[in-house]
Amino acid sequence: MRLLTFTHGPDDTTERLGVETDGLVLDLAALADHAGVRLPHNLLSFVQAGPAALEAARSLLAADPAGRPAEAVHRSDAVHLRAPLRPGKIIGVGLNYIEHVEESSRSLDTDKDLPPRPVLFGKPATAVTGPGAPILHNADLTTQLDWECELAVVIGRTAFRVSEEEAYGHIFGFSIVNDISARDQRRSGQWFFSKGQDSYAPFGPVVVTRDAIGDPMALDLSLRVNGVTKQKSNTRHMLFPIARLIADISSGMTLEPGDVIATGSPSGVGAGMVPPEFLRPGDTVEATVEGIGTLSNPVVDAR
Repeated sequence: MRLLTFTHGPDDTTERLGVETDGLVLDLAALADHAGVRLPHNLLSFVQAGPAALEAARSLLAADPAGRPAEAVHRSDAVHLRAPLRPGKIIGVGLNYIEHVEESSRSLDTDKDLPPRPVLFGKPATAVTGPGAPILHNADLTTQLDWECELAVVIGRTAFRVSEEEAYGHIFGFSIVNDISARDQRRSGQWFFSKGQDSYAPFGPVVVTRDAIGDPMALDLSLRVNGVTKQKSNTRHMLFPIARLIADISSGMTLEPGDVIATGSPSGVGAGMVPPEFLRPGDTVEATVEGIGTLSNPVVDAR
């Protein structure tokens, strides 16, 4: 199932829970109301409601399409996508692709040795922005705004001290995060301000449920700036696979439904280019993950 959050236009503030299918966006709340079924009206509450909400949605989608009310059916190009949900927390993973470890040691002064455990950092929920929304470039704060295409894991069940074998049972689905970074705003080696500013976590365009992704450790991912490919890899090259990340994070931190793990970036970031390349107002960044789609965002001057 391909779940999303949408409005009827860029100026509409009423966000709706939808599902993308056959070139259409179906308003799940409208379908539920028409059928007399109780269903959460936003994606975060839907995730928190657990398997019962998923089963109810599947039943609604399996019903005769001829019986769908007109107000529940929209062309995909007639709606405006928003960030799928606002996570309680975003856990970023640094240096999780082997080639990116080498690239970062050369360009960002990080350790050249492979990390023995996942390198973790946080991004606040206020950093989240949706498909098509602007990435804010404030030249008073940074001249080194960088990109990172990452597979996002959306947690579906509370996880604390879970094993790697149990980890996948706590996943709701998958999406895309573009881990935007102001490379010149690392402070004494700390990344929070560098990676946590408003708009630095483009997220979407959809959340694909776990059952609809065959093997999340075998997905192609890529990133383009103004149509030029900068990153191209596959999730099989992660240093720490998804199950290990969930087990490690949950060893001391409770993961809650709706939390997001951004699983790390492959090589090809701007800081690693020769010479370095960074985002500027007027650029367009497109992050793509196989089976999920493309997350596109313009860069705008925020001074």
